[in-house]
Amino acid sequence: MKRLVILGGGTAGTMVANKLRRRLPAGEWRITVIDRDGEHLYQPGLLFVPFGGREDLLRPRRRLLRDGIRLVNGDIERVDPVAKHVRLTDGELLRYDYLVIATGTSPRPDQTPGMLGPEWHRSIHDFYTYDGAFALRDALQGFTGGRVVVQVVDQPIKCPVAPLEFTFLAEAFFRRREMRDQVELVYVTPLDGAFTKPIASRYLGRLLDERKIAVETDFLVERVDAERKTLVSYDEREIGYDLLVTVPLNMGAGFIAASGLGDELNYVAVDKHTLQSTAYPDVFAIGDANDLPTSKAGSVAHFSSEVFVENFLQYVDGVAMTHRFDGHANCFVETGDGKGLLIDFNYDTEPLPGRFPLSWLGPLSLLRPTKANHWGKVAFRWIYWNLLLPGRRLPVPTAMSMKGKYRPKEEVRP
Repeated sequence: MKRLVILGGGTAGTMVANKLRRRLPAGEWRITVIDRDGEHLYQPGLLFVPFGGREDLLRPRRRLLRDGIRLVNGDIERVDPVAKHVRLTDGELLRYDYLVIATGTSPRPDQTPGMLGPEWHRSIHDFYTYDGAFALRDALQGFTGGRVVVQVVDQPIKCPVAPLEFTFLAEAFFRRREMRDQVELVYVTPLDGAFTKPIASRYLGRLLDERKIAVETDFLVERVDAERKTLVSYDEREIGYDLLVTVPLNMGAGFIAASGLGDELNYVAVDKHTLQSTAYPDVFAIGDANDLPTSKAGSVAHFSSEVFVENFLQYVDGVAMTHRFDGHANCFVETGDGKGLLIDFNYDTEPLPGRFPLSWLGPLSLLRPTKANHWGKVAFRWIYWNLLLPGRRLPVPTAMSMKGKYRPKEEVRP
């Protein structure tokens, strides 16, 4: 009996477990998923909670895994990739023949001096966690005016467009409450613009300008002075706030460092096309747990998992892995007022305007706010629970296509 152990029962771990359970002979393979708790969180829904959203956010992990998959709840202490076993903090030892690391990435407010403390979830908030999103909802309901600062500590972060989405939704929220003129909105980023890629950065930057949202770029926060309600950068710039909405430093799981498997942020080094560990060939890292040079987004987990499954089946059969992940990512960006835009890109091509997925019809628009894009994001919740997690194939190409895309005239190079 061959043993496949999957660490993490989030988006990528659940998808891969279900896909492989279908494809691997049940009499020859034992598949085990390990996660610290028994509840699966729909993370995209956290964005809407601060503005009154009450989405279907939590479901039991056991119900999301196919029959024949063992679920173990426990904290991982370390992995021994030489002896090929996983040790849990309660002492249980699980041996494997093949290991898939899918433990994602998490916000670490403890890594920024002054962020945690008496003002955490009072005047300093996050929305990337379940408790944080609901605490922020209460804070926004009671906010009477002042400066709201939305701040990103550093890249990479889970869902890199989410801070922008929050900022746009907050601006629309205050307008609906007829108090926009009482609120100063400031977007603070370590980047030199609104986004990591230049064309999308300019499009999104224009939207920020139109909404009268100030942008502070190249701001690398050194500490939070919670008493003075001030962000302090390494170059000694200061930004005051009345309400701080922060995206803390994101890091991979602690056991990755303890096991000698990761970089300084606890991300596993992998081949960017196959997701195979560069150090241990029987170890793979998927979803947000690896160091792929692309967005840590649900779409990347989806597209790369499709490639991983096909490669893994070849690998265990002893043949060369022939499928290659191209870094494909696409993300809906809520822009408020029931509209959103869509970005689609990969390792080699930045987000461009156009139509998606059909060049002549769309129906979705790239880099342009539309109601169709908003409803595409809303519909994703049903797709997530009913198609994506069960491991069913979606009618969206895994590899990025240039069909329907064009380079704006001002960006055309000679």
